[in-house]
Amino acid sequence: MTLQIVPVATAQPRLAHPRRPDAAPDCCTLRVSWASCEEEVRQAQRLRYRVFAMEMGAMLTPVTGMMPGLDVDAFDPFCDHLLVKAVSCSDDDGLLVGTYRVLAPDAARRAGGLYMDTEFDLTPLSKLRSRAVELGRSCVHPAWRSGGVILALWSALCRYMYMHRLETMIGCASVGLKDGGKGASDLWRTLRLTHLVEPEWQVQPRIALPMVNKEQIPAVAAGRCRAINVPPLVKGYLRCGARLLGPPALDKAFNTADLPMLLHLSDLAPRYRKHFLGR
Repeated sequence: MTLQIVPVATAQPRLAHPRRPDAAPDCCTLRVSWASCEEEVRQAQRLRYRVFAMEMGAMLTPVTGMMPGLDVDAFDPFCDHLLVKAVSCSDDDGLLVGTYRVLAPDAARRAGGLYMDTEFDLTPLSKLRSRAVELGRSCVHPAWRSGGVILALWSALCRYMYMHRLETMIGCASVGLKDGGKGASDLWRTLRLTHLVEPEWQVQPRIALPMVNKEQIPAVAAGRCRAINVPPLVKGYLRCGARLLGPPALDKAFNTADLPMLLHLSDLAPRYRKHFLGR
């Protein structure tokens, strides 16, 4: 497996650890790095399995020759894997608490396309793809979802974009369907009024999420979403300046509605630009 190693500035806020049995002891430092060996990729895949399969109930397809307890697919060998570890003075290796995988344009060509190609017709984005990176498989350890891990991940992602002269991030924000799809349907019907890209950039899902309560459209006031539950990850993307590319796709294996999203680095909200990239 060949992985591109990209230096990143280490984000090291001191955090009082969440009181969970498998959290790192005492105060911890968040250490950001890119996977540099197969074992570190396996750590990311184990965390993904814990979140997607054990917590969210995803029906993951086993990969021949792989040990159980891993979330693995055909795109992993082509991706750079971003890791955030909570490191304590008693454990130099630390606990993996967050991960993203990143598929750069050249790697996407070697992989035969993007993961999103399997869920959407991305033809309208053809002019962007040579300088676009796909983000995917985002997850954070359940004991570390207070916000610091996501900020550390996004800081590293923005620096990755800047260093590689990339302009656009694309990816999916997944919304669970335990409510039968009502939340995802309401979310799409509201956000399309406030955060949808121009028609020439809009994409269509290969398997569309069946809409629930079509006659009910949530109220929108002053350009803000009202009376709906916006998942934290989606809310974070929107605050950074991301927009929706089109209606959600149905991911039957993960039992989620996948909202396609896009963020041009030039559209990054000023306060986040300063936080992620400094000057």
